[in-house]
Amino acid sequence: MSEKILMKGNEALAEAAVLAGCRHYFGYPITPQNEIGAYMSARMPKVGGVFLQAESEVAAINMVYGVAAAGKRVMTSSSSPGMSLKCEGLSYLAGADLPALVANIQRGGPGLGSIQPSQADYFQAVKGGGHGDYKMIVLAPWSVQEMADLTVLGFDLADKYRMTALILSDGTMGQMMEPVSLNVPEQKVYDKPWATTGTKGARKNNIVNSLFLAPENLERQILQRYERYRVVEENEMRWEEYLTDDMDICVVAYGVAARVARSAVNEARALGIKAGLLRPVTLWPFPAKALKAAAAKAKAFICAEHSMGQMIEDVRLASECLRPVYLCSRSGGAILTPPEIVAQLVKIQGGQAQ
Repeated sequence: MSEKILMKGNEALAEAAVLAGCRHYFGYPITPQNEIGAYMSARMPKVGGVFLQAESEVAAINMVYGVAAAGKRVMTSSSSPGMSLKCEGLSYLAGADLPALVANIQRGGPGLGSIQPSQADYFQAVKGGGHGDYKMIVLAPWSVQEMADLTVLGFDLADKYRMTALILSDGTMGQMMEPVSLNVPEQKVYDKPWATTGTKGARKNNIVNSLFLAPENLERQILQRYERYRVVEENEMRWEEYLTDDMDICVVAYGVAARVARSAVNEARALGIKAGLLRPVTLWPFPAKALKAAAAKAKAFICAEHSMGQMIEDVRLASECLRPVYLCSRSGGAILTPPEIVAQLVKIQGGQAQ
């Protein structure tokens, strides 16, 4: 059994990035993700890496672009308002097909909102955020262990598919402390013949660019990119199920909300309600196959979210409207409790849900 260390989620994410081979971190302070930058500022010099606190979130994401173009593993992190500022850079990364890792430790919004945890950046993460036709791989941890594991996976998937990978967490998970194992498997080294590493006279110059003035050229690039996205959708959907074999009602939740939902499912089972939990681990690609299969078993869905209802739209689409989908949510930094979800389960069981 591997040794475990008690760590904050933010720190586990940062250490996992270092162990995954990240040697370049650029960021700008914002609560509740500041431990990531603080950890990297101490850790990077010890491993021969580069830490730089940029003058803004905009500067940080463009520094990420530069290092990614050189074929090196690089990351940045922020919280919700800071992610809004990074969205143009995320679009540029996608337009140039550059791999990078970004972490969003969400807080309440819109605007400055609060520094309390939220899941209201779901649309921004899975629907693009920046301009144009593009996707990011979005990974949603529900434990400190997964803050580490999904960070390592994110770097691997980013390199494999030449895409940005996003860790979508929140202030609860970032600040929470749990035992974590940091045994990172040996990382695959991906060939990057496109990288701007200098030619030494041995090949043509590489140009990393997202500008295609002729519409037919841009369309060709976008169509090729979406072919790659289809491969990601076919091979990289990830989810977990709990007590779904005989369920009548399926609770769908991710991140911290899924931890609450699991407790609610246990309480509902004690009341004789056959509830189950489906937890998306990848928010894009969204586990549509699992939701459609769940719709063949369950008579209804509850989407448990820390927002006014964003993932619920994807649940309805994925289940193809075969079953009613109800929302159980809190917003503004408030956290759901198991009794709130159980109360909704009781209403659905009794046919009283609206």
